[in-house]
Amino acid sequence: MTVRRTTLGGHTYEFPSLVELLAKATPARSGDVLAGCAAGSAAERVAAQTVLADLPLATFLDEQVVGYDEDDVTRLIVDTHDAAAFAPVASLTVGEFRDRLLAWAADGDEPAISALAPGLTPEMVAAVSKLMRNADLIAVGRRARVVTRLRSTLGLPGRLASRLQPNHPTDDPLGVTASVVDGLLQGSGDAVIGINPATDSPAQTVALLELLDAVITRYGIPTQSCVLAHVTTTLRALEQGAPVDLVFQSVAGTQEANRGFGVTLDLLAEARAGALELGRGTVGRNVTYFETGQGSALSAGAHLGVGGRPVDQQTLECRAYAVARHFEPLLVNTVVGFIGPEYLYDGKQVIRAGLEDHFCGKLLGLPMGVDVCYTNHAEVDADDTDTLTVLLAAAGCSFVIAVPGSDDVMLHYQSLSFSDVLTARQVLGLRPAPEFEEWLARMDLLDDDGRVRALAPDAPAAKALLAAAQP
Repeated sequence: MTVRRTTLGGHTYEFPSLVELLAKATPARSGDVLAGCAAGSAAERVAAQTVLADLPLATFLDEQVVGYDEDDVTRLIVDTHDAAAFAPVASLTVGEFRDRLLAWAADGDEPAISALAPGLTPEMVAAVSKLMRNADLIAVGRRARVVTRLRSTLGLPGRLASRLQPNHPTDDPLGVTASVVDGLLQGSGDAVIGINPATDSPAQTVALLELLDAVITRYGIPTQSCVLAHVTTTLRALEQGAPVDLVFQSVAGTQEANRGFGVTLDLLAEARAGALELGRGTVGRNVTYFETGQGSALSAGAHLGVGGRPVDQQTLECRAYAVARHFEPLLVNTVVGFIGPEYLYDGKQVIRAGLEDHFCGKLLGLPMGVDVCYTNHAEVDADDTDTLTVLLAAAGCSFVIAVPGSDDVMLHYQSLSFSDVLTARQVLGLRPAPEFEEWLARMDLLDDDGRVRALAPDAPAAKALLAAAQP
């Protein structure tokens, strides 16, 4: 075991393991305090960041944060590492890697940044993010280009897509459909129309899939649907011939945490293969959708690494991205404030975590989105989510999640509204996915400037869509 140390202000700080060095270098957040791995002071954090900056990137290929023999996520990371893609930065330290990324971002060298993804491990990306200010995360994230396709094309420059989330506390078909129509009339849904079901009933999952498919088919909407049931429930729906566009699952950064979610890598591969067999895509074949969130492994007591030491929650979050990356997803999003203040205490921590997650996901080659959200017992409010939304849109975020009126009445948390997405697009000159934008124009939902028009209920487009919500 290599002990790394530095002297700062007359005090010598020692970091006995890579796990501890990464944890101590992390910007302050409540989850790491809860796990007992946070820096004890700002001085210790700066000392750890100083040591981390001088650490060769190649160290992460030789030293593991979670043991290779006991963790299938680590084995996936190590066994799929692309040495050729890593070669352009293989000789750099973490600090030099930061400087190189910022130079490429300033030069607009998107291909150089994007080509690195197969050669980067989650721990490398987590490490460099710990040395970056928020503006650095935005600048590099904006230049990391990841494009995916199924029925719409996501991740193109100048675009901001959205997931239309029509959740209902009883999965009532009329209530779900009314929310779908509300979102479509406000230009939402180009990433996916995705429902969190109130139960994990296979029959209810199939019914919701058929409901969404009927609306999409009836109006020729170039988007995809998803019922965010457990992957085993989706497999049963596939066996029944249900119209499954996307296989969904929440994933985490350790084998033990994924076991807590009731999933394995083999199970995810089986479900992806089943969705691919349906061939429901029109412009591409990305058929998986994953959600993550800082603190998920800690909340499951599955956050320990080499030597039984707690791994910081952001490094574990990045390891979840390695799981998602392996299955070529259409969509990945962090649910950034959903788990609660025990993990991200206030608006400052939520904003930082959202920018970190987006940067790290994009650098690892993921079509990264964010659920800009918070629970009502956190020290976060709508001003914080407004700030994060604009920052993410400026950073080239692939998509955000929107619900009617910002209030998810089934999951009981605060997210973005459909109008929040319109505001971000208008302020920053962004547009929806191209196929969806063409559909909005065909439905006469755009004005002459390409903006979603405010429609009276008796307008032809509104009347056509509202008909779908009738019992």
